Amino acid sequence: MNHPNREENYSDWYQKVIEDLAEHAPVRGCMVIKPWGYALWENIQAILDRVFKETGHQNAYFPLFIPLSFLEKEAAHVEGFAKECAVVTHHRLELGKDGKLIPASPLEEPLIIRPTSETIVGEMFAQWVKSYRDLPLLINQWANVVRWEMRTRLFLRTTEFLWQEGHTAHETETEAKEETMRMLMIYEKFAHNCLAMPVIAGIKSESEKFPGAVTTYCIEGMMQDRKALQCGTSHFLGQNFAKASKIQFNDKEGTLSYAWTTSWGVTTRLIGGLVMTHSDDDGLVLPPRIASAHLVIIPIVHKEETRLDVIAYCHSLAFELRHLEYHGKKITVVVDERDMRGGDKSWSWIRKGVPCRLEIGPRDIAEGNLGLMLRDRPHKEKKVFTRPQLVSEFLAELDALQERMYTKAVAFRDAHLRRIDTKEEFYAFFTSKNRETPEIHGGFALCHWSGEEDVEEIVKRDLNVTIRCIPLNAPHEEGHCVISGKKSQRRVIFAKAY
Repeated sequence: MNHPNREENYSDWYQKVIEDLAEHAPVRGCMVIKPWGYALWENIQAILDRVFKETGHQNAYFPLFIPLSFLEKEAAHVEGFAKECAVVTHHRLELGKDGKLIPASPLEEPLIIRPTSETIVGEMFAQWVKSYRDLPLLINQWANVVRWEMRTRLFLRTTEFLWQEGHTAHETETEAKEETMRMLMIYEKFAHNCLAMPVIAGIKSESEKFPGAVTTYCIEGMMQDRKALQCGTSHFLGQNFAKASKIQFNDKEGTLSYAWTTSWGVTTRLIGGLVMTHSDDDGLVLPPRIASAHLVIIPIVHKEETRLDVIAYCHSLAFELRHLEYHGKKITVVVDERDMRGGDKSWSWIRKGVPCRLEIGPRDIAEGNLGLMLRDRPHKEKKVFTRPQLVSEFLAELDALQERMYTKAVAFRDAHLRRIDTKEEFYAFFTSKNRETPEIHGGFALCHWSGEEDVEEIVKRDLNVTIRCIPLNAPHEEGHCVISGKKSQRRVIFAKAY
């Protein structure tokens, strides 16, 4: 295979690996998601949507266009998103004198193409909420958003991307905080159980939090180049957006009160995280619980007179396996009948990351033995089953593969997470290029921090390092800030990030 090596050129490796998932669109910074990639998003959607509904949330849809005046209602929010906004100023086109199309009619008020929906949702919540009996209001939408990014990379940071965004309103501060944490834990559990990504849940520092939020919580994953990827966020908005949008209700005492609100979301960035957590130099490696397909069956036919029998057997086995249910979804099986060499077929599916492969020829059928090949094992290694055994044990094989992938990712993260207590070691951790000691190339540095924003500015300027989160499970610990030397009560995670 001609894949770039992860160690030698991680960026080129990533671009090559995702060729089956997406490609650049004609519009700069946008992407076309191919069927194999979109199937991953559909699976993410299906699992999370079911969990959201089980926790009482309902789906709705809000407009793509937001009046400029709506963003101006919340000062921190507009300041945080101003540089990323795409603005519509005209409608209708007409031919100019030179025969080229030009915008014809200016809008009375410019419209923002949504970078996020807190303001438009707040406008509607203000109309829907009148009494404490209307609360809690638990809404989610699956949509696209636009943020005018200067440096883009497919799935990780694009001008337009897909996501879900939850928006809720509550009677009390306590209920809103509980909702914020509930959704964060749902994201953490989903990342661990479905994506096999060992993320760390934590709190964002003041400089890194969502514009307009009181507190932002996040889940952070470590990629194979040891950079951090923010994989999801949950925001406690307090009453900031409720006051800006006038979301008020009569409480149980008849007093007019402002609601307490939250918002939370994950995006197609999860697919990029999935790729960079698990894939290898041969291509994609997809966890079974989220994979675009679970199994590909490749008929191996050397003589034309055996073709029909082999293909019929493969389809019969596929039909039998498709009746199995795996974590709430029927098994997806592909029978690859393309007219090409079996070895080329097999490599194409290795590159696409399908968890399991079967190559079936006349001898396999006659002997009654089927050799199952697993994506995380050497490519020619086979685990032999009779057909009844394969059907009865296939789900267990998928779960075992899923667990191995998670365990491997945990081991990688833990090998590159270091407790650091001196400034010298901190700088060396993020600047060393010594290939003989890859453990000091960088990763997650667990260090004391005094809480000063100046410290964040220094490490960002010097090293392009930021505080990714204050881990929720971080114990109280007396110490001194790794940069300023001032007293600290806790350790935080510093890392380079996407």
